[in-house]
Amino acid sequence: MTGILILVSVLYYNRTLAIIHSKVSDIAEKNISQTAGLFNLMLQGYNSLSKSLNSNYELTRLLQETASNPAVGVINERTITNIIGAAYYSRSEVVGIHILSKDGKVYSYERQFAGVIDNNYAQTEWYKKLGESSGNMVWLGLYPGSPINTMQQQEKVFVFGRKLYDLTNHKEIGILVIETNPSPIMEALSNVSISPGTRVYILGEDHKIIASSEKKGAKRPELDKLPAPSPDDNIVVDNTSDQLIIGANTSIAGWTIYGLTPKKDIRAEVYQTTKFLLIVVLVLIILSTVLASIVSRNIASPLKLLIREMKKVEMGNFSGSVNVNSFDEINSLVSSFNRMVHRMDELIETIKISTVSEKNAQLQALQAQVNPHFLYNTLDMIYWMLDEQENERLSRVVLSLSQMFRYSSNWEEASQTTLGRELEQIRHYLTIIETRLGGRVRTDITAEEAWIDVRLPKMTIQPIIENAVKYGLEPKGGLGYLRVSTEAQGNKLMIRIEDNGAGMDEETLDRVRDMLSHKQVETTNGEGNGSRRGIGLRNVHDRLVMMFGETYGLYIESELHVGTVVRITIPIPPRGEDFQ
Repeated sequence: MTGILILVSVLYYNRTLAIIHSKVSDIAEKNISQTAGLFNLMLQGYNSLSKSLNSNYELTRLLQETASNPAVGVINERTITNIIGAAYYSRSEVVGIHILSKDGKVYSYERQFAGVIDNNYAQTEWYKKLGESSGNMVWLGLYPGSPINTMQQQEKVFVFGRKLYDLTNHKEIGILVIETNPSPIMEALSNVSISPGTRVYILGEDHKIIASSEKKGAKRPELDKLPAPSPDDNIVVDNTSDQLIIGANTSIAGWTIYGLTPKKDIRAEVYQTTKFLLIVVLVLIILSTVLASIVSRNIASPLKLLIREMKKVEMGNFSGSVNVNSFDEINSLVSSFNRMVHRMDELIETIKISTVSEKNAQLQALQAQVNPHFLYNTLDMIYWMLDEQENERLSRVVLSLSQMFRYSSNWEEASQTTLGRELEQIRHYLTIIETRLGGRVRTDITAEEAWIDVRLPKMTIQPIIENAVKYGLEPKGGLGYLRVSTEAQGNKLMIRIEDNGAGMDEETLDRVRDMLSHKQVETTNGEGNGSRRGIGLRNVHDRLVMMFGETYGLYIESELHVGTVVRITIPIPPRGEDFQ
């Protein structure tokens, strides 16, 4: 064993020495190629983020729209901020998004201190670079702080941007600036390092440093004299000087990544490997002699006994146990095996008991299903008794109540339904409301046949109708009108619920809107109709957002003593796709 070990060690040393010398440059080349690819993917993601904002029709329209009504202007600004915020939260490394419109307005969404703008940004170099561009992405590089927000100067940011254009007429409408956390870039640089002394630089097209891993005060090489990567494979490997130079181009931003590794660091790795190998060989020679005798006497026999017991466990016999007296490690292994077998036996028994309990629970669940059917049958019996007595008005109410209860308690379809079934449920509900209010409410439900099979969350329209009746039409006192209609706008379907009830004043309307956007947290002791009506509306809005996304939900308009309009916005499936 000793002779074989020495022979293998010598061969291993020679082979390792050859591999270290011949493969270091290959490893460095692969690392920098992977890093360049990683930067391309990262920058492509940033480029896609900026393009998604530029191609947002609603954003470009609002940036060009001049609102004569201040309230509409506030809503437009809030919508723009929400669109920017959706892009902000689409990538975790984004720390700030700014849009500088042609009319001088600045729309920002940042981590903190949003809106503290440097008024002299138009004279800065980065603004001039963006102004001179023609809509392509401009990579501005690392900045010690936000170039726009004067309150965010404590941490570095990576900045890039582009001009925004109206894609219909190619009209310039502003400038987009995005700030991101530079940590992903700096972490990617570490992939190029092959030794502690490796320095990594990212150079722009003008040979200026975009980012680097050099330590403060270190001597910087002449970057403009570094060899350029080959145009064929975009990689350069220079091994002629006292350091290994690896370079690669990035196709997205036109950057060049350089890794400079001193050759003394590479030789140090070889020396360390040689020293370590000699120590290991000496130790293994000694240990091989000692262990050869110990294994045969104290390890092999207990392990064979343990293997025999394990085979018994394989056959399903969990009653056996192993008793040995060997090294502590072997004794610990055997003890663990005995505990494992005992635990497996206990778990099998527990599974048997759990299976019986589960069957009992299923039987109880089947019995519990009788109760809803008993209520359905009882309501149907009352309906037929009233129908026989020709009490048509009350029988309709009972029938509608039965249908509502059957609809709301049927969870076979989970939490989704179709617009047609939801409107059918609303008609039953309005039958009860019209009867209860003695003809003081007139209703009109119209829906285009094309949208009957569109999916939406169950119980979406009923809470809105209930709020309209309770807080709008009942306080009105006179004859009230309630209208439900549908309207398609692009790829969105608007379900419009309109009443001519009491309406809401500006303060109540703002409170309800804030509650929908979660700017106001509802408490259990909230006062006022606005706060109480907002609970059900917020529940509907949250379910719509969870099912379809942030761009869908409830939108409310109201005027005191005139009425209220609630619009439910849901997506229309693309042509050719099933509504289901």
